[in-house]
Amino acid sequence: MILAVIARDLRLALRRRADLAAVLFFFVIVVSLFPLGVGPEPERLREIAPGVLWVAALLATLLSLPRLFADDFRDGTLEQLALAPLPLGLTVFAKVLAHWLVCGVPLAVLSPLLGLQFGLSGEALVVLSGALFIGTPALSGIGAIGAALTLGVRGGGVLVSLLILPLYTPVLIFGAGAVDAAVNGIGVEAHLSLLAALTLAGVFFAPWPAAAALRIALE
Repeated sequence: MILAVIARDLRLALRRRADLAAVLFFFVIVVSLFPLGVGPEPERLREIAPGVLWVAALLATLLSLPRLFADDFRDGTLEQLALAPLPLGLTVFAKVLAHWLVCGVPLAVLSPLLGLQFGLSGEALVVLSGALFIGTPALSGIGAIGAALTLGVRGGGVLVSLLILPLYTPVLIFGAGAVDAAVNGIGVEAHLSLLAALTLAGVFFAPWPAAAALRIALE
């Protein structure tokens, strides 16, 4: 059933390609504006690249979170999923994985091309893409809590940002830190290990409080 939920969400995402295009376009535009605003100095661009790329990925993920449960809530699908034999926490886990496949993976794949604007080396680009592959599932998992807490609330998109941005801070620190370490020729293993730990916590533990919040919203 987990695979069925993932496949369903992927099919729905393919039908709403404009939403995915908006997330990717936002990511590209935000990253591309910084070299224009900061200036063409290579050293300065390399210094700000890790933070810029990770903040842009974080904001692009936030852009897609309000619809994580909203469509299913409006058409009654969420109620059926809550009544299904599969625990609601595992259903949320499946939706988190689907969200990562639709949002996180494209951002990780696209990031090396955008990193070229900042003059990053090949090693730094590989670390950047790998860090996003490792860290973006945590963004989806933690974001599911905020999306569930604000489900059905007017202005939920703004509330999601206020609730989730502080929780995203450790992921941002270690993700950008891994790329910065690669730029400066320092070992990246510690940053990636901590990033992987945050992802495991976000993906496997966050769905359960999110499921509890969904049950409250359905009552």
